[in-house]
Amino acid sequence: MHHRTWAERIGDSLNVFALVLISLVMLFPFVYIFAVSFSSLEDVLRNQLLLWPKHWVFDSYAYIFASKPFLTSLYVSTFVTVVGTVVNLAFTASMAYGLTRDIYGKKWILLSVLFTLIFSAGIIPTYMVVKETGLLNSLWSLILPAAINPFNLIVMRQFFLSIPEDISDAALIDGATEFQIFRRIILPLSKPALAAFSLFYAVAHWNSYFSAILYLNDPAKWTIQVVLRQIVIANEGVSALGAEARQVMENPPPPITIQMAAIMIATVPILLFYPFLQKHFAKGVMLGSVKE
Repeated sequence: MHHRTWAERIGDSLNVFALVLISLVMLFPFVYIFAVSFSSLEDVLRNQLLLWPKHWVFDSYAYIFASKPFLTSLYVSTFVTVVGTVVNLAFTASMAYGLTRDIYGKKWILLSVLFTLIFSAGIIPTYMVVKETGLLNSLWSLILPAAINPFNLIVMRQFFLSIPEDISDAALIDGATEFQIFRRIILPLSKPALAAFSLFYAVAHWNSYFSAILYLNDPAKWTIQVVLRQIVIANEGVSALGAEARQVMENPPPPITIQMAAIMIATVPILLFYPFLQKHFAKGVMLGSVKE
């Protein structure tokens, strides 16, 4: 049995201390936002370092949830995230599996995918494509133009290649079609990869901001991130939340608590999504990243 030296123990202690310190530094902004969102303006002004609400106040959350524009943006972001992630996984997994089979022109298709990793069309050509295809001012403009991420496609293809071919060959001998092999064998064996990429795609869709302001002209179709920008950066908390919220409260909460509450509401859903995929996440990221 190996006995650790004092130098090793000191090194491990320093590593633990550094990791704990980094974790606290990263966690502090979230804790501060949480505390301010549930605090009164007086408590915020009196405490220079606010880590816990001194007096719990829920006015900011009541004010926000009474806002029709904010609730609509939550619905829009949820729709784009759920539908977009399903579309992304369906397109990425289907194309990745197809590129593992012996098909005509597979080499050139792979080269074209790799080409898009280095060169992109740019904002104006992409905008023109979205406009000419009739997707402008539609929620599908946030989903279809980015239906496949080239990097995710390549990694997922490598993951499929790591699955033993004997399984597919046995299914073919038993009379299964390629689609049946893909749906009943490949996808169930690829749960770690699908979980990891679903998290990547979901986070990207939930945080979608630039595409929303570029393609959506109707404020009723804005995502949560665009509305959050109006509340936090443009400092239009009261006006951006609409007349419904002002009717609920005669005296609106202070802007800073509205901003922090809006940030909390926009952040928590994606944080709750991660624990369900955590057990597959690390394995899904690593598998298929080396073997050809």
